[in-house]
Amino acid sequence: MTQMIRMLVLPLLLLASLARAELPDFRDLVKETSPAVVNISTVQHMQNNGFQQRYGLPEDVPEIFRHFFGAPGQGPRGGEQERASLGSGFIVSKDGYILTNNHVIKDADEIVVRLNDRRELEAKLIGADESSDLALLKVEAKNLPIVELGDSDALEVGEWVVAIGSPFGFDYSVTAGIVSAKGRSLPNENYVPFIQTDVAINPGNSGGPLFNLDGKVVGINSQIYTRSGGFMGVSFAIPINVAMDVADQLKEKGKVSRGWLGVVIQEVSKDLAESFGLEKAAGALVAQIVPGSPAEAAGLKNGDIITHFNGKSIYLSSDLPHQVGRVKPGSGVKLDVVRNGKRKKINVTIGVLPDGDGAELALNNASPKESTSNRLGVVVSELSDAQRKSVGDGVVVRDVKRGPAAFAGLVNGDIITMIAGDPVRSMDDFNTVVAKLPANRSVPMRIVRRGAAMFIPLRITE
Repeated sequence: MTQMIRMLVLPLLLLASLARAELPDFRDLVKETSPAVVNISTVQHMQNNGFQQRYGLPEDVPEIFRHFFGAPGQGPRGGEQERASLGSGFIVSKDGYILTNNHVIKDADEIVVRLNDRRELEAKLIGADESSDLALLKVEAKNLPIVELGDSDALEVGEWVVAIGSPFGFDYSVTAGIVSAKGRSLPNENYVPFIQTDVAINPGNSGGPLFNLDGKVVGINSQIYTRSGGFMGVSFAIPINVAMDVADQLKEKGKVSRGWLGVVIQEVSKDLAESFGLEKAAGALVAQIVPGSPAEAAGLKNGDIITHFNGKSIYLSSDLPHQVGRVKPGSGVKLDVVRNGKRKKINVTIGVLPDGDGAELALNNASPKESTSNRLGVVVSELSDAQRKSVGDGVVVRDVKRGPAAFAGLVNGDIITMIAGDPVRSMDDFNTVVAKLPANRSVPMRIVRRGAAMFIPLRITE
């Protein structure tokens, strides 16, 4: 009986041992990398604002996506106040350069870095880039411990990763998880292909390193998705390859220059793919060309669908800004596009991303002359001089009745500039193009709505 029990227990112990052997051991990684991780405190002299001072958050921060603004405000209810904000960072050079998030040090009057050996050093801001949420600091010290940098492009989904930081001020806290996805696009973050993980990240982790199992930094912990204000299993890190490109530019010039193509793009939906004659919904659809842009100079057209950028596939429209932004201005690139169902290669010299956003296009004061299309169920009119100056050629939608136009999603005020690849310069063009549209087949219609150009699929059923 005893022998039988032993025969049953031994395989179970062996399985348990094998399971333990497959799980990663982070002890050596933490010992080797922790000395290069730092805690960052900032002080800001500011006037008290009840909500902001109490919670350390602007009143307009959305609950779903929020940066980690650090510890609550300290001090009295009124008058000028000093507020400490806690974040993390890591040392990238022995002479004291440190990377962190821009939102950790934004608007700070003083920045204090606390090292692993408990030294506190005042840091100088070398440069910050709001678009990528990165900042480069410098402390006066020598022979500091540094992190080893990895290759975020080589990171794979499902790979183990480790975060070290100061959540809620608890220095050198270690959490682990896996890479959930790569190349994530977040609202208002066009130039960062985020790494998504399930590593526990909380306020104070911002700016801290994300390590792979080799102990190399592959990302900078930056944001979380939350409905509660705390960690809910989804966190995002800036790829280290992107971060170091920004850091090098900040160190050299104090600012960041990004590549610029000069197009307004949109996603290719299933219906749009059908209307353009594509086999699958993929690529970035060019809805508008910015005047004077590299795209215009290269001969890109409205309605072109960019499928590859310098040999790299563009599956989602959000993939394109990530690729363009990392190209050095003045460099030549090759685009693969689909135009009117045919594939073309276009050479483009990438420009420098200009500061600020362009003005919205004016969409009012249309001419009273109108035309009704019973095939579409829409009333259109000629553009006014002001609209034509802002938008170019087209016709403006005055009334949408029951029919294909309503089903396609047209609304009053939309400006139609192209249908099925044919330009619409006037009401005569509009009537001619609509009259020859095929029945029971989707075709692309380009419109301008509140200053933004886009394509929508249109289908006439007869």
